[in-house]
Amino acid sequence: QVQFVESGGGLVQPGGSLNLSCTGSGFSISDAIMTWHRQAPGKAREWVATVSPGTWTIVADSVKGRFTASRDNTKNTVYLQMKSLELEDTAVYYCQEAGSTTWGQGTQVTVSS
Repeated sequence: QVQFVESGGGLVQPGGSLNLSCTGSGFSISDAIMTWHRQAPGKAREWVATVSPGTWTIVADSVKGRFTASRDNTKNTVYLQMKSLELEDTAVYYCQEAGSTTWGQGTQVTVSS
């Protein structure tokens, strides 16, 4: 059974940083395009970043310059490094294999003063 477990969320002040992790089980991410998404209260889920099996990554314009996506295939894990966090970044963050219908439980990120 394919599962993704996100972790690393928490409460942080504006301008702060968090590092999220997503570990896959029952599934090897090494050849997969992995994505990060988020869903803020009352809003639709939105795409945040994509990490290719190789070295390229791409992030949404709303987080460009602040968020960095990466992966460690040896740990079957993808990461989302977030800095200069803003109130608008408050959301539940999820990872997913691109095109899959499987979602993890997500990890809550709350940016508040």
